[in-house]
Order: sequence, then C-alpha cells, then structure tokens
Amino acid sequence: MKTPIYDFLENYSRSDTLRLHMPGHKGKAPAPLKAFECDITEISGADSLFEASGIIEESEKNTSRLYHTVRTCYSTGGSTLCIQTMLALMKQENRTVIAVRNVHRSFLAACALLDIQPLWLFPDYSGGILSGGFPYDKAEEMLKQHRNACIYLTSPDYLGKTADIGGISKLCHRYNAVLLVDNAHGAHTVAMGTHPSQLGADICCDSAHKMLPALTGGAYLHIMNPAYADRAKAAMSLFGSTSPSYLIMASLDLCAGYIAERLEDDVKRAVCALDALRKRISGRYEVYSGEPFHLTLLCDGKDLADQLRSFGIECEYADSGCIVLLFSPMNTPEEIERTADILMKCAPKPPVCSGKISFLQPETALKVREAVLSDYEEIPVEESEGRICAGVNVPCPPAVPVAASGEIIDKNCIKIFKRYGILTVNVVK
Repeated sequence: MKTPIYDFLENYSRSDTLRLHMPGHKGKAPAPLKAFECDITEISGADSLFEASGIIEESEKNTSRLYHTVRTCYSTGGSTLCIQTMLALMKQENRTVIAVRNVHRSFLAACALLDIQPLWLFPDYSGGILSGGFPYDKAEEMLKQHRNACIYLTSPDYLGKTADIGGISKLCHRYNAVLLVDNAHGAHTVAMGTHPSQLGADICCDSAHKMLPALTGGAYLHIMNPAYADRAKAAMSLFGSTSPSYLIMASLDLCAGYIAERLEDDVKRAVCALDALRKRISGRYEVYSGEPFHLTLLCDGKDLADQLRSFGIECEYADSGCIVLLFSPMNTPEEIERTADILMKCAPKPPVCSGKISFLQPETALKVREAVLSDYEEIPVEESEGRICAGVNVPCPPAVPVAASGEIIDKNCIKIFKRYGILTVNVVK
C-alpha cells in the first residue's frame, strides 16, 4: 500500500529546502526525541495533563517561571484549545466579548461551541483584512457601554504587526475589562521584553510550535490574572482530547530548556541578521513593518513564491498583494544571508491588488452558533450576495474570516473574497 503522507514528509525532510514557514523548529531538533518509543498515555508516574500534579505540573511550572506568569498550562491542541479555554472562562463570567475583527477562524468556532455572540471592532486596516491598527476610540466607546466585558485581539497579526498591549491593557483595566491576547505568533517575544505576559495582558496563548522548537500542536495558555489560575484546567478539559500527546508535551518540556539556555542569544543573532537583510533588500522590495521574524513583502506574493521555490525556499503565506517569510530564532545567520542572496536574484512584481480595505460590518441575520450549526450549501462567491454566511471555510493560512458566520454577504464581502482567491463560500440553506 502507498504511504503518501509519510513519503511526502520523508522527501521534504531530505531536501535542502529553506523552511521559511511554521513550525519554528525548522526541522532541527533541540534534543533527540524518539517518536514511537516515547509515545505513551497516562501510565503510572506519567501524570495527567488536565489534572496535573506530577511531572507535567513540574514542567509547566518551569515554563511559567520563564514567562513570569501566575500559571502556564500546556496544550497539545495548539492555540485553538487555548482560545476555546479563554472564551470558556469569559463565558463563565457572562462577559461581553469584544473582538478585533482579524481573528483566526478558530475564534469563531469557539464562539459557536460556547454560544458567544461577539461584538466586532474593525481595525484601521493597513495590510488587507489580515493586518491593521487597534481602534482605541471605538474600543473605549464599547467598554463604556458594556461594563462586564473583555477585549480579544491578535498580536502579532498574520503579517507581523503588533499592537500596543501595554496601552490596551490599561484601557481595559480602567473599565474592569479583561484583556485576552492571541499571541500564537509571538512565543519568542519573551526574550525581547514584548510578550503579553510582560505588558499587562490577563490571559494569552502562544503556539510554541510556530516560533520555537516544539512539535506542531504544542502551545501555552499563559495566565497572568490570578482569578483564572485555578479554573483554567477544568475549562481546558471541556475541549481537549482525553489522550493528549506525550510527544508534544515532551517537546514543550525540551523547549523550556531551550528558552532558558539559548533563546535570548539566538534571538539577538537572528534579529541582527534580519536587520541586515532588510537593509540589503530595501531598494528592491517594499517591506511591511512588523515584528522582526515576520518578513512581509508587499508585492505579487504568488509570483514571488514561485520564484523563491525555484531557489529552494518555501514561504509561509502568499497572496496577490503580499508574501510572508516566517523566520524563527532557530534560523542561523547563514540561512538568513542565503535568503537575502536569493531575494536579490528575484524580480518582484507589483501587487495585483493593493491599498487599504474599507470594510464596514455586514448585517447580522443569525447568531454565530445558529449559522454554524445550520444546514448549508457551498456556492460560488459570485452568487452569494444576500445569502447568510454559514461555517467559515477560509483556508489556513491565513484563516481570517471575510464574512463571519451569521452575517449577510454583501458586494464588498464578495470583492474581498475574490481578492484573497476564495472562490466558494458556505451559506445557510
């Protein structure tokens, strides 16, 4: 019998491809981890993830000290499980969830599961629907209206733009609101002093596997507000598998050692090399401003991705207006210099579509939960005007919804669907 998945992975691992995409280990293990030999379940002495009181609790405490949190919980279900947990904690307090619109689709899925109807904050878009600035005035108006609320935002966003977590946390706490941060792309920022745990967020999630040497699915739920420390595991157990991967947990355990012993030096070396790369390519490329490990270039990203692939580089994301090359502290200065050499050999084309997006909130016809659980049909986007968006089926990456579940698709939505190459949409029957 053919083994197509295994064969692809074997061939890719043997290639000399420069992996400028997730996961953050870039194919380099910080320590040996034998897959089948180390794959166990909750046997005697192995502890239990959601009732941790032994080796898992000890490892989580090690990581908590590194991130200066009240508590850090491991997830083997990625940031998705952490997002579900954060929202469940807010649901228990009956808080109004105010969310910046460029959320990951896992946020909408969690809202459907928990029957949360979010209130949307539309950012000042600067990089299409994937990236934008936090709208302080609108946020404060909403916090004044909803006195038992939380703000949920994504930082860094998909293109690498970061929010002023410190300023936003002060705004939230002025109104007794809770700040939740999807920091899936920012686990490494603890070495730069810009992690949400250092800037006043109440709870955040990190996808360790995106930016650090951890196996895919390895993530952290960081709790800085003591009010949620004792309830987090119970909320997490509502959604997590009862058979969490010990291989993923072991990689998080090893990752703690990497953070303690190597992360700061690796970050400094990589950032220095990335600064040099940006200076070198500045005359040829328009570089989108963001945190240093996201190299986002504003050009015909699909065309450039094909060019880079011919030179042995695989990118994280590309569309008609940009390309994201995702580095991590595991990339060596030599790999970064090689990337600069190749970028200088390429000929970027202007973005097929560019400029800011004006996106007013579509009319809401159904609650998120009602729309997601409704019978639906998949139709071409050209035929979707006036129909109600059902489950969001945008691709991952970037997995940022154009129309949210329950909203009526309008002409502007259709225009944005096309911009991102989304040809079909699920609509309520």
